[in-house]
Amino acid sequence: MPFFQSPPVLPDTWVSDVPLQEHLERLLPVDMLAGVRPQLAELGRLAATTLHDLAAEAERDQPRHIPFDAWGRRSDQIAVSPAWEELHTWQVRLGLCAVPYDTEATGYKEHARVVQMALHHLYGPSSATYTCPVAMTDAAARVLLDHADVPLRDRVVARLTSRDPDAAWTSGQWMTEREGGSDVSRTATIARQGANGSWTLHGTKWFTSATTANCALALARPEGAESGSRGLALFLVERIDPRTGESQIGDTIRINRLKDKLGTKSMPTAELTLDGAFATPVGPVEHGVRKISGMLNITRFHNAMGASGGMRRGVELAVAYSRVREATGSRLIDLPLHTETLAAMSVDAEAAFALTVRVAHLIGRAEHGTATDAEQQSLRALIPVTKLLTGKDAVALASEALEAFGGAGYIEDTGLPLLLRNAQVLPIWEGTTNVLSLDLLRAATRNAVLPALFEDLAARLGDADVVALAESVRLVAAERDRLMSDAQGWHAADTAVVQAGMRQFAIRLGRAYTAALLCEHAAYRLAKHDDDRAALVARRYVRSRLAGAAEWSRPDPAESAAILMRGHAQPQGS
Repeated sequence: MPFFQSPPVLPDTWVSDVPLQEHLERLLPVDMLAGVRPQLAELGRLAATTLHDLAAEAERDQPRHIPFDAWGRRSDQIAVSPAWEELHTWQVRLGLCAVPYDTEATGYKEHARVVQMALHHLYGPSSATYTCPVAMTDAAARVLLDHADVPLRDRVVARLTSRDPDAAWTSGQWMTEREGGSDVSRTATIARQGANGSWTLHGTKWFTSATTANCALALARPEGAESGSRGLALFLVERIDPRTGESQIGDTIRINRLKDKLGTKSMPTAELTLDGAFATPVGPVEHGVRKISGMLNITRFHNAMGASGGMRRGVELAVAYSRVREATGSRLIDLPLHTETLAAMSVDAEAAFALTVRVAHLIGRAEHGTATDAEQQSLRALIPVTKLLTGKDAVALASEALEAFGGAGYIEDTGLPLLLRNAQVLPIWEGTTNVLSLDLLRAATRNAVLPALFEDLAARLGDADVVALAESVRLVAAERDRLMSDAQGWHAADTAVVQAGMRQFAIRLGRAYTAALLCEHAAYRLAKHDDDRAALVARRYVRSRLAGAAEWSRPDPAESAAILMRGHAQPQGS
């Protein structure tokens, strides 16, 4: 009989994800978790079945640009897969954009972002990157609530946060131009005000994600405004002109081409020419860049959620394959070196979740007025650090996941290369690693946010003061002291030297803070459940990410096997 390798079967992603369940138990009130658990349980099943199949179909049936209709008229239609539309319907019903804003009805309040992250964690990896439109829609709602005039705010936010698939809108972002890229101060799009007071936009947007969205936030420079970022204004552009009910696409908004991207191919991304597109200012026509800071906080948080969820999916698939693939007469999962590799991946995925869910918790508190000044300062430092660290780690883990499949990981019709191609955007979207490192430096020097974050790190370690974690706590505290010393030396150092070292500093800071969070969670599990699984994870992360090579020269196979087996609930019959 010829041999055919059995493919991995994705397990129920709620049941199998032990770390997700543990962290939610620690972070959410008992009654709240009991209320949301059935939805998460159902979503875990859907993510492994219905949504997973829809995502595969959306990846196969990619967007197509139809520039003209049958009679030669410019139409600029973008045809998308019915599966892509169905994935939109699912995210609306799940309330991925509603949860942070209907907190009075749900009772989630300051915990709303944690609930949102749990939903995103399960939906995202089975969404064919529909989480990108979700991110921009969430961010648009935040910006409009914070800055828009009441009529615009009330008309649009209700649609952006709707749970009705027939009424819900999505939003895009039209910021990137040929001249600027990350440097929005070079934005060349011009905003012109007509005699009747209405505004139109004129220029080219080089990269617009989710181009089929109902609306988009766009930066433009009002005619006569000063150069640089201070002269920019923020506008909302709607696909359907609210004055006439006619589509602007193919008329005042022309699609030059769809972008041929490395990944995220199921999501339409286009290059646009704006030729008199009607737009509504978001608040006064000034301080546009300042207004998008809140938007960036949300989209960078979403980027980190995408990285965390994607990392867990990569581990889930690699573990599932290790249970059905044999080599040298044994299953891969029973081979010590492969177990070691999978355990390391599992630890990194949990670390990304722990860091991102901390940001979720702090954003929720900030949005509901319960965050202290110190927590808000910590959040200012954490958002760029979390985005850059999880983005880089997601690419590394996706590459490791493909390698765990051997040659099958390199074959397109296994679906596995998607993990790596879709992960590669995560260090690029919403600010590259270098851009975010310099953002951290600005926040540290202008707003003095690091002392609050260092104090917060110490508080996490204070909650982990147990014998089983003593050595890990000591190592994290020592790294914190080194980071504090390095930051204190910036004022006397050459500016170029400080900037050149910021990527390394930001990554070290992210590792140290993450380690403290893992220690805090481990201490909770020990105290509440007498369960040392999280302690094994924390110690492993500290030794591998913070300790020297000599301290990490001899992994313990029994410990690695325990981390792996206890972090992934096995399907029946495994």
